[in-house]
Amino acid sequence: MTDALSLVDEWGPEKIVVVSHRRTGMKGVLVIDNTARGIGKGGTRMSPGVTVDEVSRLARVMTWKWAAVDLFYGGAKAGIVADPASRDKEAVLRAFARALSNEVPREYVMGLDMGLTEIDAAIIQDELGDRGAAVGTPEHLGGVAYDKLGITGYGVAEAADAAAQHLGLPLSGARVALQGFGAVGSAAARRFAELGATVVAVSTAHGALHDPSGLDVDALLAARDEHGDRFVTRHSATTLAPGAELAVDCDILVPAALQDVITRTTAHEVKAKILVEGANLPTSTEAQGILAERGVAVLPDFVANAGGVVAAAFAMDARYSGFRPDTAGIVETVSTRLRANAVTVLDEARRQDITPHTAGRRLAEERVRTAMHSKGRIPRD
Repeated sequence: MTDALSLVDEWGPEKIVVVSHRRTGMKGVLVIDNTARGIGKGGTRMSPGVTVDEVSRLARVMTWKWAAVDLFYGGAKAGIVADPASRDKEAVLRAFARALSNEVPREYVMGLDMGLTEIDAAIIQDELGDRGAAVGTPEHLGGVAYDKLGITGYGVAEAADAAAQHLGLPLSGARVALQGFGAVGSAAARRFAELGATVVAVSTAHGALHDPSGLDVDALLAARDEHGDRFVTRHSATTLAPGAELAVDCDILVPAALQDVITRTTAHEVKAKILVEGANLPTSTEAQGILAERGVAVLPDFVANAGGVVAAAFAMDARYSGFRPDTAGIVETVSTRLRANAVTVLDEARRQDITPHTAGRRLAEERVRTAMHSKGRIPRD
């Protein structure tokens, strides 16, 4: 069992709230990590395996992610211990929202993460009677159309393109392997194809597809729409075991599914020149060091997959507005900010001879520390 007090360091968390509801069996947690730059904002996930430690780690990622893109919200995350496929999902979700009515939306605004959909965001708003309680609602309710825009995956590809160009690797014709073909991976694949890259591998929990000459992304998207994640078992390309896609011969590797997939062992097997973190926390600190020693450039998660938080910032502004958010403005801002951040972090890493994770985190830490200092949350010298 995690000792919540052991999670506290110089940055946070500021608050850990564990909630439960006997009648529905709901159990959940909210972690507000650091609000020096603004109120807590981060996704809410639902999974049978959710833990306090996991949510705390993800809340910290959100602290760095908001600071890295220089937007004024604080790091936070929430998790519900439940099966998102359960027929009791709505009852559990409503119980979770009610239990956090003291914190939401004054200290934390819910959003979408693993296991939750746009309809779930609408349910949270309905339960609390407040349009400001959650973002990620359907477009017809005035929300940002995350799924339609594929904004996080789009940003991953844009950041990868900027990194590749900066490192002298033209994206046109570059071979890309993606772990995960969900909301992030599929949108990234689509944008990679538009930018002229060749997608050579994709995967789901049911296996990986690999074709060194390139996969037809449009055909993959259509197959996924028809068969779900099992589309990989119905394709003519070579089928690999789940996880094998991380070691295929490629120029750019994008882990866009689970955390902690690039370990010390896996880091030695990666053949890519650039690794772009589409998922949160996919590489261990030890793996990052090994990749750096091997000359593999790593674009950190809080830089590469920050398109979702940029879109969320627009959604936060629009929560009480009668007007729909400007989709064109969101896409343009995601591209501009993520491309610039990718180059800045890689430049700093090279200049200081440190990993991109360390370089990016130092930049984010300085912004958070400055805010904490200005507000008197740390001693003023």
